[in-house]
Amino acid sequence: MSGREGAPIRVMLVDDQELLRAGFRMVLAAQPDIEVVAEAGDGARALEVLRGTDVDVVLMDVRMPGMDGVEATARIEGPKVLILTTFDLDEYALAAVKAGASGFLLKDVPPDDLLNAIRAVHAGDAVMAPSTLRRMLDRFAANLPDQDLPDGAGLTPREREVLLMVARGLSNLEIAAALEVAEATVKTHLGRVLAKLGLRDRAQAVVYAYEARLVVPSHRPRA
Repeated sequence: MSGREGAPIRVMLVDDQELLRAGFRMVLAAQPDIEVVAEAGDGARALEVLRGTDVDVVLMDVRMPGMDGVEATARIEGPKVLILTTFDLDEYALAAVKAGASGFLLKDVPPDDLLNAIRAVHAGDAVMAPSTLRRMLDRFAANLPDQDLPDGAGLTPREREVLLMVARGLSNLEIAAALEVAEATVKTHLGRVLAKLGLRDRAQAVVYAYEARLVVPSHRPRA
C-alpha cells in the first residue's frame, strides 16, 4: 500500500479554506486504507510540515496566499501531489503538472473519484481523465513556450508511437489493443519513454509531447 504493508495511505490536505479541508477530511476518514496525517493552509506551511511528517500523497490547492500550490509542488520531493483546480484555473493546473504533480482534480470532484484518484496516484499512475487534459492543453496550447525541445530524441519507433498515443489520451489498455500487444508491454515501453526523457509520469509525458510539438491541438501527430 504505502510502502508499509497493510498500512493506510498517508494523505496531507493543503488548502487555505478550512471548511473545504474539513469536507475532504470527513470523506477520507471513512476509508480504512486512507489516513489524513497532516494539514496546511498554504504552500510554505505545507513544506514546513512535510519536513517532519511522513506523507504519501499531498492534496494541494492551487491558489493560496503566500506560496501557491504550483511553487510548493515544485519544491516537494517524495510524496505524490494531486492538484485541486477549477475550470477557470486550468493554466495553473498545467503549470503544476509541469512542476511535478501527478495530476489534478476539480474541487467539486465526487467523493468516489477523489478516493480513486488518491489510490491511483499512490500506485504510481496519473489521475486526470485524458479528455480533461486534452481540453486543458487545447485551451492553452497557443500559449506554450516556443522552446527547442528534442523531438523524442533517443526513442525507438515503438516508444515514440506509445508516447503519441498517450498524448492523445489513450489508456494503456487501449494502446495495447491498438498495437496488438500485452498491456504489460505497453507499461514497459512507457516506462522507458519516461526514463529516456527524464519525465516523472504519464501527465508530464503528455505535456512533453505538446511542448515538443509531437502532437498539436487537433491531436494529429506531426509529420
